[in-house]
Amino acid sequence: MRIEQDCIGRLAIDDQALYGINSVRAAQNFPISTEKLNPLLIESLVQIKKAAAQVNREAGTLSLAKANAIIAACNQLLLGQHADAFIAPAIQGSAGTSANMNVNEVVAHLAERLNPGVKVHPNDDVNQSQSTNDTFPTAGKMAMLKKLPALIKSVELLRTALQDRATTFDDVIKVGRTQLQDAVPTTYGRTFRAYHTMFTRDLERLKAAKAGLEVVNLGATAIGTGVNATAQYQDTIVPAVNAISRLSLTQATDLVDATQNCDAEVVFSGTLKALAVDLSKFSNDLRLLASGPQAGLGELHLPAQQAGSSIMPAKVNPVIPEVVNQVAFEVIGNDTTVTLAAEAGQLELNAFEPIMFRDILASETYLERAISTLATRCVSGIEVDRERCATEVDRSAITATLLSPYLGYAKTTAIVKRAVRENCSVRSLLLHEQLMAPELVDSLLSPASLTGSRKPTDSAHVSGR
Repeated sequence: MRIEQDCIGRLAIDDQALYGINSVRAAQNFPISTEKLNPLLIESLVQIKKAAAQVNREAGTLSLAKANAIIAACNQLLLGQHADAFIAPAIQGSAGTSANMNVNEVVAHLAERLNPGVKVHPNDDVNQSQSTNDTFPTAGKMAMLKKLPALIKSVELLRTALQDRATTFDDVIKVGRTQLQDAVPTTYGRTFRAYHTMFTRDLERLKAAKAGLEVVNLGATAIGTGVNATAQYQDTIVPAVNAISRLSLTQATDLVDATQNCDAEVVFSGTLKALAVDLSKFSNDLRLLASGPQAGLGELHLPAQQAGSSIMPAKVNPVIPEVVNQVAFEVIGNDTTVTLAAEAGQLELNAFEPIMFRDILASETYLERAISTLATRCVSGIEVDRERCATEVDRSAITATLLSPYLGYAKTTAIVKRAVRENCSVRSLLLHEQLMAPELVDSLLSPASLTGSRKPTDSAHVSGR
């Protein structure tokens, strides 16, 4: 065992442990859950430490031996080695100090282990020219940016699947519904194309939100004044991080503002929430349109993925939309947490970024996996019951909406009520009562006319108008 000391006191640490006293205190103080820091957040902090060592070496504030030792340690960690040394909990106090110090300690101890005879201090050397208050927020945004391409790819995958379904079912007429009541006819091509359009907006919002995440406060140190950092460090640290991470970060023009305010995170979280809301609404529609199969709407057939009941034989549930709904609920809740955490910041620093980063990164992960699952295990295999849709359109009184310009609202209303009462089609009543010429009925109730693709113009063969 080795003894380490901080401003609180002394602790015995396992000799083999790469972490130190700050990391141990974090594990002891925050036993909130077993969830550790997101690996991408750790990776981003390590990349910052590597870049800082390079810049401080060039500035002449860190010796060549120490800088090279830190860089060598960071390189090992960036290869995924010693992941078990990062023990700080995801949910923690002190604005991310535990996360930053966990990385500082691991880098310092590993640097000494790799370079015997070189003494590397977690604060003085690894954390030189930095503060938790600029490294942790920057690392959080870096992690969000790293997760974004996979999320964008999943949305594009869903859009492709929806476009395919729209093309496949362009000719299938269905009953359009408002307030869950029969309204006017439409097609499943239009239905799926509308979903495609909705998720296209989500995709555009995700891409636009990226710009806000790319503005960071690295170089601000404690509160944005850059105390303890050289001018050379402040000018070159962000480009150095970009070179390592292959991101396109820019340093905020007002570092004081960027250190204390988290509106960029709120905007990005809100974008994720909007995507979640759209996913949930879409999933609700799928479950409703596929309900039944006998006693529900039964217009859609979703791919069967598993047995749906332990007691009812042959029951198959819409499990993929159901799990997507639940992911959406989680993301919406996470956004509420992010909103409250950002609002609760005080004066020169927001202390609640750990929970913001934890929830935003979780939301990105859940959404990416849920959307990919929805696209591949549900949407791409959706089938439409063409016969059922045709029967519903024929039996429904929705076709009567097209009659008003020809018969008038009052007479049309009477026809609709009679059709519903006698459980017959509007077409049959029109022909039986000779209210319209057969050719006009055929034209008026043709697929093109029903779906608004063509407007019937012949009003000469109308009786009683």
